[in-house]
Amino acid sequence: MRETLYFYFTSDLHSHFDNWPKIMNEINQNIKKHEHNQEFYMLLDNGDHMDRSHLITEATLGEGNIELLNHSGFDVATLGNNEGITLPEEKLYHLYDHAEFEVVCANVKPQQKTEPHWLKQYQIFETPSGIKIGVIGLTAPFQAFYEKLGWEASDPLAALEKWLPDLQKQSDVIIVLSHLGISKDELMAEEYDVDVIIGGHTHHLFKQGQIINDTIITAVGKHGFYYGAVTVDVEIETRKRVGLDGYAVSVAEEEDHPETAKVLSQLNDEANDKLRKVITNLSEPYPVDWLNETSLMKAFVKTLKHWTKADCALLNSGVLLHGFNEGPVTRKDVHESCPHPMNPCTMKLTGRELIETVRMLEQEQFIHFELKGLGFRGKKIGKMVYENLSIEYHDDTNYVETVYVNGHPVQPNAAYVVATADTFSFPQLVPPISSVKEKQYYLPEFLRDLLEECLTTLK
Repeated sequence: MRETLYFYFTSDLHSHFDNWPKIMNEINQNIKKHEHNQEFYMLLDNGDHMDRSHLITEATLGEGNIELLNHSGFDVATLGNNEGITLPEEKLYHLYDHAEFEVVCANVKPQQKTEPHWLKQYQIFETPSGIKIGVIGLTAPFQAFYEKLGWEASDPLAALEKWLPDLQKQSDVIIVLSHLGISKDELMAEEYDVDVIIGGHTHHLFKQGQIINDTIITAVGKHGFYYGAVTVDVEIETRKRVGLDGYAVSVAEEEDHPETAKVLSQLNDEANDKLRKVITNLSEPYPVDWLNETSLMKAFVKTLKHWTKADCALLNSGVLLHGFNEGPVTRKDVHESCPHPMNPCTMKLTGRELIETVRMLEQEQFIHFELKGLGFRGKKIGKMVYENLSIEYHDDTNYVETVYVNGHPVQPNAAYVVATADTFSFPQLVPPISSVKEKQYYLPEFLRDLLEECLTTLK
């Protein structure tokens, strides 16, 4: 006799809450059918449910997301990098204190403190018929960021190797909540004996699950436009898996779940109240322009240089989504202008690396590039604005001939500490810094914390 197990999952919502009531409306319809038919089901979240670019997450530091998962009846979740590295140390430590679901992540833990009570490497669930389901969580190991917050992120596949034998002894079905990305998921399917890999992090979408080496890989993209459904058929007597399927379900035409929408509305009202605090009063308006330097961006970059004590600083105009009117400025205004979960960063570059980097940043193609990801939540990168760094162009072209720091030409073999956003420390975006070894990330501060400081100095 066979039993079909039903699993529904979300991944990489990034606090795009407009789609959450739609997801829960359809999932709740499925739940009613399963309960009527006495069928086993589970709800799982694969991380990056939160994103501090949204007011609710910013105001509650993720607690609003936990409340939503509780209300929706989720059974288990893992951490994405937005849960793991965008909160202050203590906030992460207590993020899931009131979670009514299990939290599994086998490759993160505090460096000094004992592990929080909610953190488990894996969890075993059991159906009424006795079938055991092992769920293990793995997340992307951004160790350079985790260590600044007092946490440790280890090699996820090494963690899987460590705990998989225990899971195999205790489980009939093994599910990996993998916030690692598509490449790691494919490698995991090829090399490890697991049944289901619920994938995310790289925002890939598999409308139909992919079978590799008798393991199914599933993924639902980003922002809640899809949720995932997986079915596993198990022979009850032998506990052997005999069927496997998975797919992504679009919610584009789905109606909102009324109770979920009500909870979201309440959370939104509370968030607006919390972010209503006035931080300063401006005596004049400060507009933004993504293609030209403004006094606001110039002051912002000056604050960044001063705060990091770097030799020079650079920041893209597109980091500010809108300017500020004359009069009171609230925390909500600052957040709406600079919603990105981006941290200040310094890098020690050689003069040669700095010159090549500036040449790249000054290209029209780079200025107009519509960046997606790497913490950036804006439209386009925009013109770079510099502090204590100036540029001399060729008379007939826009080619950067000479770069000056502190009024002196940059020397190719000299070292310069450059302050910027962490987004521009990643070689995939800025190849000239691919060999840079000395990078310092400032956590838990976001760029908007420095923007707030900057605004208080404007007259």
